[in-house]
Order: sequence, then structure tokens, then C-alpha cells
Amino acid sequence: QLQLVESGGGLVQAGGFLRLSCAASGRSFSSYDLGWFRQAPGKEREFVAAISWSGGSTYYADSVKGRFTISRDNAKNTVYLQMNSLKPEDTAVYICACRWGSRVVLTTSYEDWGQGTQVTVSS
Repeated sequence: QLQLVESGGGLVQAGGFLRLSCAASGRSFSSYDLGWFRQAPGKEREFVAAISWSGGSTYYADSVKGRFTISRDNAKNTVYLQMNSLKPEDTAVYICACRWGSRVVLTTSYEDWGQGTQVTVSS
């Protein structure tokens, strides 16, 4: 199990950028796949991006592909989400999650979740 704490959210204008961080506590961080999800008011939680335990595979939702980049720094036990060209529809609480490294598609089967950080994009 990992404990996950997100940071870096805030208010930005459309077209702007933001970098989210998720710091993990616990053992064997480098053995976990990491993902980012988001949830807007009145909407279901949706997958955003993920990176495999090795860093060798990434996967993005179609809605953010080409704009967002996920990365990890195992030395810092941290996963990042760089968000560029932000749109008002990106407004949501962004939540990081982890699962023990798996060959299952990176969009699903996450085990531990953070509390989330608010991202608001104004028009």
C-alpha cells in the first residue's frame, strides 16, 4: 500500500498550463503503476493518464492526448502530470492512484487513491 498526496492544483486561464505532483509514502514505489484520474461535479470519475512501474509505457485519455504528459521520479517517490493548453472542460478534482505493477491495461484496476487537488480553468 502507498499513501498518496496530490499538490499543484489551482486556477488558470484557458490556454495556460499547470503541473500536478503526487508524492507517495510507503515501500516499493518503483514497483507500482501510477495513474491520474479526474472528477468534475455531477460527473463520473474518469481516467486521464497512467505510467507503468518501469516508466516504459504510458497511456492517455483521448481528451488529453497531446496536451498532458505523465512522468515519474522514483528517487523522489513522485509522479507528475504536466498539463498544457488547458481548457475549461479540464476543470475537475485530479486524483492520483496506484496499483501493483501489472500487465492489465493501464486504465483500470487501481488500488490506492489520494484525496485530490482542484484544478479550475477559466474561460
